[in-house]
Amino acid sequence: MKKQKLIIFSVLLVIIMAGVLIYTCDALIKKEASGKLYSDTEAVPFNRVGLLLGTAKYTSIRGFINPYYAYRIKAATSLLKAGKIKYLIISGDNGREEYNEPEMMRADLIEQGIDSTRIFLDYAGFRTFDSVVRLKEVFGQDSVTFISQPFHNERAIYIASKQGMVANGFNAKDVSARQGSMVQLREKLARVKVFVDYLIATKPKFLGKKIKLPN
Repeated sequence: MKKQKLIIFSVLLVIIMAGVLIYTCDALIKKEASGKLYSDTEAVPFNRVGLLLGTAKYTSIRGFINPYYAYRIKAATSLLKAGKIKYLIISGDNGREEYNEPEMMRADLIEQGIDSTRIFLDYAGFRTFDSVVRLKEVFGQDSVTFISQPFHNERAIYIASKQGMVANGFNAKDVSARQGSMVQLREKLARVKVFVDYLIATKPKFLGKKIKLPN
């Protein structure tokens, strides 16, 4: 009986500690992003460079258009057409020859009337951490407007702050709580991973040659 009580106590202690950790990481990231998120093109400050964070175009289960993707394309288009950024870097996963997030996003932006000469691609944005670090180390940027859903922008802004960058976020439309429940759950864990990355001095998977943007 004592052994069972000890096991139950240990399990409860682990759950409580995990909850505190998740809450703390979430709160710190939200605090850093406070006042730096915009949903109105009129309100968002001008930034020479925007970073569109990649995601899959299609859902993995039924192959429908991923709403996160569609809303990000719409947000990036509106930001460029409003003149609130001059150049757009698209950072996404191109880890397999047959899968290329940046190219898909560029094609859809061009379909919306965006000038291709204003778009640059980062093929090694395997995750948000890599995208943000590469923005500074490879593309040489110290200031940026992130383009993604609010929760994603918050995390990107926190990472940018750790890299010594000035950042804000332009919010793409979010999806409903029901549709995005699994994404939101993963986001809580991703926020903890940010702190682990800095604790163990994680580096991006690839860096490579520097890429200079036009003036």
